[in-house]
This record gives sequence, C-alpha cells and structure tokens, in this order.
Amino acid sequence: MDDDEPAPGPTHDHEPDGAPDDLAAALGTVGPRLRSLRQAREVTLAALSASTGISASTLSRLESGARRPSLELLLPLARAHGVTLDDLVDAPTTGDPRVHLKPVTAHGLTMIALTPGSPEIGAYKMILEADARTTPDPRTHEGYEWLYVLTGRLRLVLGHHDVVMGPGEAAEFDTRVPHWFGPAAGEAVELLSLFGKQGQRAHTRVRPKRSTAEP
Repeated sequence: MDDDEPAPGPTHDHEPDGAPDDLAAALGTVGPRLRSLRQAREVTLAALSASTGISASTLSRLESGARRPSLELLLPLARAHGVTLDDLVDAPTTGDPRVHLKPVTAHGLTMIALTPGSPEIGAYKMILEADARTTPDPRTHEGYEWLYVLTGRLRLVLGHHDVVMGPGEAAEFDTRVPHWFGPAAGEAVELLSLFGKQGQRAHTRVRPKRSTAEP
C-alpha cells in the first residue's frame, strides 16, 4: 500500500475546518487503541507493517497521534487485529441493531445486564462458577426477584427452605426474606434474573415443581 504523504499541499494530518467535535474526539482515541491492540498481541511495528503493507513509520505516527487515521489505513489494521472499525474509533451505536453488552465478573460470578438503565425491573444473565458462593450467607434487601435456571443446578436458600433447582425451573420471592443462591453439585450454573428494586413482581409467574413428599 502506498501511504506516502502528498506534497506539496495539505496532508492527512490536517484537521478540516468545521470538523465536528465528536468526530475529532473519536479520531483522537484511535492511536492509543491501535497501540494497545498491537501490544496486547505482542506484535512489533515491523511485523504489523509486513502484514498490512503500511510502513512502520506511518504506523508509529498513527499510534502517537501524529498521523490522522483514514479509512484506507484503518481497514487493513482492523483486519490485522481482528476487530471492527467501530471498535477502533469507538463509534456510537445509534442505528446499530446489535446489543453491546459488557459483562462484569467478580468472585466467580459473571453478570450481564440485559436492560441497562431500566428504572423499574432489571433483567440479568448470571454465570456462577462451580466453586463460587459455596457457603450460604442469606441476606435481605428491598425488592422482588425472579430466577430461571438455564443450565446446571442452583441451590436456593430462602427463609427456612433449602431447595435445588434444575434447568427450566424458576422461583420468585420477596427479597426482604433472607435468601442466598449458589451452584449445587459442584457444577457451574447459568441463570436469568429479573429484579425490581421497589418490589415489582415479574409478569411471568412459574411455580417450582412440587416435591412428591409434600402433602
């Protein structure tokens, strides 16, 4: 790829008059993103130059912010790093039907908010590692929760009840009742959770299976 600067005349480094502030801000983040991606892959400028056809000097200027990124430069770099152009420029998701979810992981629990910013009922997907939350520690707080097991077996301690739920089973309860849940039988669990901070009940009501030992 021929990436030499045209001379004489304006170069790609020149910011056009009247460029929107948000565009300038987005382009300003490209350099650090490119450097972070390359360093994470432990790729040298020389190796990246060989795979993209962009000179090492131009790559260095892009990463430092001395060279303004162009589509001609970003396309091969996105392919080389295995990311999208949106990932490189931190483009807004307006008009994009895809949902960009960011999981949060701590202490063996991964939680993905399916309804970020919801003022009433929040929906979450949770993944509990096999060795996470193994010791019951019932707690209380305001709200109402509905749980649905996707895979694995979930142990739920609710008040004086201690039950194990399998895939397809659900439970709902007032969170002011002491409660705790964690993986059962030493296996990871995936589940969905609907939670209303003000005590809203889920619209779907599913009763857990009745034990044959119950009257």
